[in-house]
Amino acid sequence: MNASDINALESEAGVIASLIHKPELSFYSETLLPNHFVDKNNRLIYTAICELARRDIKTVDPYNIIEILNSSPATQRYAEDLTIEKLQELVEMSDVLARNTVEEYRVLAHNVLDAAFRRDTFQTLKECQALCFDRSEPDVEKKIYDAIDSVMLDFTSASDMPEYKDVVDSMYEKLKMRQAGVTNAIAFPFSSLNQFVEMEPGEVVAFVAPAKAGKSAMLLTCAVDLLKKDKAVLYIDSELSTQLWTIRLLSHLTGIKFGRLRTGNYGPEEEALLDKAVEWVKTRKLIHIYMPVLDGNAMYLAAKKAKHLIDMDVIIVDYLKADSSKDQAYEVYANLGNASDILKNKIAGEMGVCGLTAAQATATGKIADSARIARSMSTVISIVDKPIEQIQADGTGATKMLRVVFNRNGAQMTENEWIDMDFDGSTLTYRQAEKQHVVEEPY
Repeated sequence: MNASDINALESEAGVIASLIHKPELSFYSETLLPNHFVDKNNRLIYTAICELARRDIKTVDPYNIIEILNSSPATQRYAEDLTIEKLQELVEMSDVLARNTVEEYRVLAHNVLDAAFRRDTFQTLKECQALCFDRSEPDVEKKIYDAIDSVMLDFTSASDMPEYKDVVDSMYEKLKMRQAGVTNAIAFPFSSLNQFVEMEPGEVVAFVAPAKAGKSAMLLTCAVDLLKKDKAVLYIDSELSTQLWTIRLLSHLTGIKFGRLRTGNYGPEEEALLDKAVEWVKTRKLIHIYMPVLDGNAMYLAAKKAKHLIDMDVIIVDYLKADSSKDQAYEVYANLGNASDILKNKIAGEMGVCGLTAAQATATGKIADSARIARSMSTVISIVDKPIEQIQADGTGATKMLRVVFNRNGAQMTENEWIDMDFDGSTLTYRQAEKQHVVEEPY
């Protein structure tokens, strides 16, 4: 029996067929490598399609596959047997073999990986068998253990699990750098808020507020500040199309009221301001995606692409909300909780980026829709409208206040602590009020 007899050729064909139709599925099989395929052509095609996906090229046809393979000396000399005619036949057959869901694709990828593991194990055990017959071979026991361990490490995540003694020095070095003021945290555009929380890789900060209370304007304000700091931003929007969001963005950047821009009621001088803003935005690393129904898997794929395309620093999700088209409450909450988990763990955590989002607040100020949203957040900040009598009493002129109501990575505010905020709804802009209220402590 040969090692090549241990294969999953049908699953290999299914993986290739699925990727021809949805190359972005390759982001769900990053542990699957070309050498895990038995069929040489499948190895080459898989290599080419993964590269097309990384370049965000959605059309997988014979010409694109050949171009990718010919662009690298590492694959060019192996691709001579792949003709346009053979590839075209494969593309036509893919309609029957392709799987459409992430779950189905993962099953196929798992089958290919499993067969590769068994082949490598089989081959390694044959080599160990030869060691057993060689009486002159020293340290047979150690060599057999090392050989088997090598296979196991290649097909598990154990190779990404260093002992703590091997990482503690680098962790301590980061602590000392932070003490010296060097950090990879990103400050908010509000100095008082930064005393409680900053945006950090692996963490998600959520702003909560009632409906129509300025959540999107807060995320827009933060997004523009991040762009000014030359950070790369992926903005997933469940509320606005890219066209409407662009009008909000330009209103914020130029100070021209949103209503006037939306109706086209602006003059030549203002048009010059708009032209300048558009040219500036084109120099920034920014992707805006309209996703009216938030889906965890779609968010993950978008984040993977953004990481490849712009080396994303921050993902902003505007905002976490239930799918109103669903009838079953359990399904609604489960889907929303899943999206929150993916945002925190799969995107912010595994990709090492900062997360920023918003959610609806209940009458008591808690996160609405799903308790799982709150469990996934690192910090929750409430946006509250000030009562008229309070605006008049504290003399700050601020109409909004921010309160850090939950914080895993720092202090929370007491009941008489908040940050006074100015809010301009006409240009979707938040600023920290110049004058802050005075906290009167009782004797």
